Amino acid sequence: MPIRPASTRTAPPTADQRDGRHLRSEATRHRIVEALLELVREGDVAPSAARVAETAGVGLRTVFRHFDEMDTLYREMSDIIEAQVMPITLRPFEATDWRDRLREMADRRIGIYETIMPYRISASVKRFQSDFLMQGYHKALELERTSLHAILPAAVIAMTAEASAIEVTLSFQCWRRLRHDQGLAIDAARAVVHTLLEAMLARITVD
Repeated sequence: MPIRPASTRTAPPTADQRDGRHLRSEATRHRIVEALLELVREGDVAPSAARVAETAGVGLRTVFRHFDEMDTLYREMSDIIEAQVMPITLRPFEATDWRDRLREMADRRIGIYETIMPYRISASVKRFQSDFLMQGYHKALELERTSLHAILPAAVIAMTAEASAIEVTLSFQCWRRLRHDQGLAIDAARAVVHTLLEAMLARITVD
């Protein structure tokens, strides 16, 4: 009777093995996202997948195995940044007068913009090749506008020129230009923002 070879079938993984693989996979994914955040934070506004892989200490195939395309990786980055800044954005104002709330909003946004500036610049560079990043760009603009309009009296919102000027003054684009393009220090850039804001408030007689 012929001798049958021993079975080479691999036993199915145990629950502990599956859990271990899942934890390793999540740890690798976290390292990749952290690598992207680190590169962008250090000034590489458009890091390649190869650079992300090198910084994370993983192979290029591993990056693509976890993220089918760079959009997915940027989505993870956006989720992390949003989780950091949304509690600040949604925090109730201490001031009651709408003018004082605008001043408070200016300082609050400056802190947020400083935190997110490298990531917003990175996303802006790539948004013309990414539907997701372009949608995120317009979402950020809409959030800036709606949160501002929640403070402004209806009569001020109806003053198109003044309301638009205030919106630009408190926008990320204004802060980026002052800090990134003009190279102003934070305190100097903050002084410019408040100077512009006060100039607009002086034009408005609505209480």
